Amino acid sequence: MTEKLLLYGGALQQAGAVRMKGGQRGTASDFMEMEKERGISISATVMSFDYNTLHINILDTPGHADFSEDTYRALAAADNAVMLLDAAKGLEPQTRKLFEVCRMRGLPMFTFCNKMDRPALSPYDIMDQIETEFGLETYPILWPIGDGERFKGVLDRMENVVHLFDKAAIRGGKADVKQIPMSDADALKAAINDDELFEKLLEDQEILEELIAPLVMERVMAGDQSPLFFGSAMTNFGVQLFLDRFCEMGTKPSPRFASRKDEATKGKKATRENNKDEEEENELVPPEFEEFTGFVFKTQANLDPKHRDRLAYIRIVSGSYQKGMKVGHSRSKPSKRYNLGQALTLFGNDRESIDVAYPGDVIGINNPGNWAIGDTLYTGNAKIAFPGIPSFSPEKFAYIRNPNPSSYKSFQKGIDQLLAEGAVQALRQRNDDGGGPLILAAVGQLQFEVVQARLKNEYGVDSDLEPIGYTLARWADGGWDAVDKADKDGKLFGIMIVQDIYKRPVLLFRNDWKAASVAEEEKYLELSPWSKPPSID
Repeated sequence: MTEKLLLYGGALQQAGAVRMKGGQRGTASDFMEMEKERGISISATVMSFDYNTLHINILDTPGHADFSEDTYRALAAADNAVMLLDAAKGLEPQTRKLFEVCRMRGLPMFTFCNKMDRPALSPYDIMDQIETEFGLETYPILWPIGDGERFKGVLDRMENVVHLFDKAAIRGGKADVKQIPMSDADALKAAINDDELFEKLLEDQEILEELIAPLVMERVMAGDQSPLFFGSAMTNFGVQLFLDRFCEMGTKPSPRFASRKDEATKGKKATRENNKDEEEENELVPPEFEEFTGFVFKTQANLDPKHRDRLAYIRIVSGSYQKGMKVGHSRSKPSKRYNLGQALTLFGNDRESIDVAYPGDVIGINNPGNWAIGDTLYTGNAKIAFPGIPSFSPEKFAYIRNPNPSSYKSFQKGIDQLLAEGAVQALRQRNDDGGGPLILAAVGQLQFEVVQARLKNEYGVDSDLEPIGYTLARWADGGWDAVDKADKDGKLFGIMIVQDIYKRPVLLFRNDWKAASVAEEEKYLELSPWSKPPSID
C-alpha cells in the first residue's frame, strides 16, 4: 500500500510489492536484507514526498505482532493513522492491539480495505466488525463494485461518480480509469457489463444513503468516526482516490502537550517562591510556537553500512529546524547544548541533506550516542519535554553469546548499536558491569532472529542464543532496597532478579499470575510494565 501511495504521489515511477515475483522490483520501504528475504516489514520507515501543495510524511510500520513496539513508537509521531485491513480477513489480532494505541493517542483514523481484487467479505460485514469490536462508526466514501475477478471499481459517494478500472499495462504502473456519473445509468450499466453488479450498486447506494449517519469531520478528528475506503493496492484500484481524500480530510500538524521548566531563576537563592517558579508546568505546544521543539521516536544504525552511521529520527513539533542550530536535550543539563550541523530528509534508506524543516516534518539527525527514544530537543531558555515513549514489557528472554572471541569488538559494537535502536532490550545480572552474560529481552521471537541476522549481515559476526523460561518483566520502581526487602522476606522465590542498562531492578516472572500476586502483596516494589530512560543530568 505504501508503494502505491508513493507511485500516485509521484515519488516512484513503478511500485514494488512486499511479495515479489519474477522481475518485480522490491519495495522502497523494505530495504533491510531480512525484509527482502522474508517479504515482511520489520522496522518502521519514513517516506517523505510532495503531493500537490502538501508535504507528506508516511510512517510505514511493521504489520507483524512481534514488531508492535516499533509501530507504537511511530504512532507517537503521527498526526493521522491509516488502518489497513485485508478485505478477506477483516479485523486481525494485531489490528485490534494497534487500534487501542491509536485511540489512546487520539489519532484520527482512516480505514482502507485492501485486496478487493480477491474474494472478500461483504462490505457490510466489515463495517459491522469495526463498529462492534472497536465502537468506531464508519462512513463509506469509496464503495466497492464486486470483488475478486468481478471487482470492477468503486463508487465515490462524495461525488456520486463511479470509477471503473482497467489493469495497468505495466506491472506496478498506474491503472487506467473511466469515470461515469451515477446519473448516467445507461452508460454505467454498459460499462460495468454485469447486470447483477449494476443492480447491486443501485441497491447499495440507496441503503447507504438511508441508513448511514452523515460524515461529521469533528467526529473524525475526535476518533469517533472513520472514513472508509475500499480498493486494491496490488492492482492500483482506488489508491489515488484515497490519497486525494486523505489529503483533503486529514489533520495538519497538531499541538502537543509538554512539560515546561523555566530556567530563568537559576542561580538565585533557593526560596519557596523561586522553587515554585521552577516547577514544571504542562502546557500545549502549538506548531506556531516560535522556539524549535521536537522529539526522538526512532533511532537507526547502518542506513549507510559503509559509514556505520547512527541516526535519530526527529518529529518536529514547533518552530523550525535551521542548519547549524544549537539545541537543548530534555535529559541533559540545561547548560548542555548540541549542534545540529546537518539534517536529512528520509526516503527509506535514501536521504538528502536539508537546511530547513518545519512542524510535521521528520528529519534524521546524527545521534551523538546519548539521545534515546522519547527524548526532546528544544531551543530557548525553558526546558521542554514531551511525554516519553515507554518500552513494552518483553515476553521473550534469551542469553546471547559471541562464539568467536576474535570478533569481540565487532560483536560488541553491533550489540550496542542495535540496543540503542530499541530493536530489543538488554538485561544483566545484578552488579554486572559488562563482563557477564547478556540477556536479550523482546516482545516476540522474530526480534531475536532480526538481531542475529543483522549482526551477521551488518557486522559480520555470528551469535548463539539460549532461551530463558520467563514470560514477562516488571520494573521495580521502588528501587533496590525494596527488592532486597522482598527477597530477604522470601517473596521472590522463582523470580529472576536482573538489572536493565541503567542498572535499575527488573524482575522476570514465569507467568502473569505470579506477577499479579507479587504486585498486589508487595506494593512497596511499585512494579511497572513500562520503562523510560532516566535523566542524565
